[in-house]
Amino acid sequence: MIFVNLIRKLILFTHNRISLSFTFIKITNSVFIQKKCLNAMKKISYILCISMFIVSCNTTKKVAKTSTDEQLESLKQNDTVKIANDDIEYEIMIIEPGFNFWLASIAKQRGYYSQEFLENRNNLYVMEWNQRVLLPQQYRTDLYELQIDYQQGIDYGYEVNYVLYNYFIYFQRKYNQRLGPFIPRI
Repeated sequence: MIFVNLIRKLILFTHNRISLSFTFIKITNSVFIQKKCLNAMKKISYILCISMFIVSCNTTKKVAKTSTDEQLESLKQNDTVKIANDDIEYEIMIIEPGFNFWLASIAKQRGYYSQEFLENRNNLYVMEWNQRVLLPQQYRTDLYELQIDYQQGIDYGYEVNYVLYNYFIYFQRKYNQRLGPFIPRI
């Protein structure tokens, strides 16, 4: 645009050729310098972009696995939890992908809840679970396949109650279900 204006001025004012040609040379030199600076800036920006790309392509460093990490990984592979109470001859078998890992890593530790608390919650959850098994037209049959035979007056032991309670919490959180009036918390 500046160059076009200068050419117009050059044509209109031919009587001052010397001063105009000097101005024209001065301006064209400054335009030439600006173009050089612009080209240099482009080259610098290209070099910066390429160097950032090369730096960001650095491979990730492997961290040495600890024994607990290896144990948790093995729990991910083994998706079956079987707890048997030999004294009373009751067992609980849960086949759910990811539950074993969740039980070992996220669930509250054993002894956090009392056995009475676990039995009360399990009674509520089992009653709701069994009702949903009997109503396949209302609830998803792939989630509620079998009834749970859990009776209120029987002492199943702490371990069976602990695993069953944590399964109900895991199930509610994973499948966004609500088996009772309580919000499933860890």
